[in-house]
Amino acid sequence: MNTSEQSKCLSLEAAQAIIVAAKERAAQLETQMNIAVIDRGNNLKAFLRMDGAWLGSIDIAIRKAKTANSFDMPTGAIGALSQPGGPLFSIEHSNDGLITFPGGLPIYSDDGSIIGAIGVSGSTVENDHLVAKAGCENLGPPPATA
Repeated sequence: MNTSEQSKCLSLEAAQAIIVAAKERAAQLETQMNIAVIDRGNNLKAFLRMDGAWLGSIDIAIRKAKTANSFDMPTGAIGALSQPGGPLFSIEHSNDGLITFPGGLPIYSDDGSIIGAIGVSGSTVENDHLVAKAGCENLGPPPATA
């Protein structure tokens, strides 16, 4: 694989670093989270269930990551578009179920390509988003157009 192709792939090392950064933010917020990182093909690359995190949030974290990855946008943005009367109303019923509230974010490579996504669940949607954002910031900010 050449350097250009590598910049467009989510490595195991990067996925693990994202998990560590997200876990540290969750600890700062004094909350227990489930944190999922997937690659561009929607395959689970890394996962962490913090001690005491809700079992029901495992699936939600993974689905948040898949939703953000599949639609190239934060899950909270999809949620805003899926409200009654919105252009994506009822989209959450597609793709074997989507999660359309905050906590899922695309992950970008150095060149601005989406290479996967993170999904976080286990607290308020505000905290879920903050923890996901901390994981993504480990790789640098998203491009200005995102």
